[in-house]
Amino acid sequence: MKKPRLFALLPDCVSTPDGMTVDSKGNLILSCPNFADLSMPGLILKIDKNKNIRKWFDVPVHPETGCARNMGIDVDQNDNLYICDNQAWPGNPDYQFKCRILRVETDGDKITKVTTVANNMEHPNGIKIKGNYMYITESKMTKIKEPSGLLVSGVYRFALDEENIEVTNTLSDPNLLITYVTYNRDYQYGTDGLAFDAQGNLYVGVFGDGAVYKTTFNADESVKQTELWAQNRDELKSTDGMTFDAQGNLYIADFNVNAIVQITPGGVVSRYAQSPDCDGFDGGLDQPGEPCIWNGKLIVSNFDLIIGRDDTFNTQHELPATLSELDLPD
Repeated sequence: MKKPRLFALLPDCVSTPDGMTVDSKGNLILSCPNFADLSMPGLILKIDKNKNIRKWFDVPVHPETGCARNMGIDVDQNDNLYICDNQAWPGNPDYQFKCRILRVETDGDKITKVTTVANNMEHPNGIKIKGNYMYITESKMTKIKEPSGLLVSGVYRFALDEENIEVTNTLSDPNLLITYVTYNRDYQYGTDGLAFDAQGNLYVGVFGDGAVYKTTFNADESVKQTELWAQNRDELKSTDGMTFDAQGNLYIADFNVNAIVQITPGGVVSRYAQSPDCDGFDGGLDQPGEPCIWNGKLIVSNFDLIIGRDDTFNTQHELPATLSELDLPD
């Protein structure tokens, strides 16, 4: 397995790093919801090619809750930033259906306009942009009742220029593209990471099952087929953020066991790197949330928050927050 190294100790404005993306100028953009200290605002960092780290902006707060908890992010071809504002993640029932998708229009460093794409989502988590659409995982859709009683989650698709969509979190939502069931009754958490391969196929992880599903599309971009693509409970316990390399290997943050897992184009699942319970200060994987390829390396955000569960390695939250780095295959 590869050995992770320290990429960065993050500034003290960060208690919880999460989603990442890369803009057209090669900057690494990092989303920090700061769930570990809810007195801190959700914010966005920008890291340039020389690894200079700076706070870019505080994410605009929800007008009713007074906070923002930004998780997944991605940029379009104009470097406009799209954000999953997951108000519900800390477990506040009053915020359960107050989550948003935001579009932040930019001109270089300057924020020129902020638009709400969708309102009232229950649990938006990951986001990827492909063509003229954004694809968003919603990890919990409790209004949809599965006969088995198991959790339903889904993927939404919105056009990049849509705004003020009132989501109902039900099967009646026209933007709801695919639904999934989490079969692991001991860990009822649904869709999380997602990624597109070079052929435009969509891959989505169902966190609680450690399962990855593949969706193919028709010429009109409607869903052609969704099927289970990879699952190996010995090698992959949970599926958080994910990304493809140029060779078609998929890398997944296995959140629960401090690991990055590689799945080859043929669907072979194996541990790529793993750390014991650690503080991450020497580069160890400390509850990894998202991998992102940047400057030829695999950069990993360390969420380092969930403790006290038998199915996670993590036993303590430490500061400063960290990013790890891994070499890609030769």
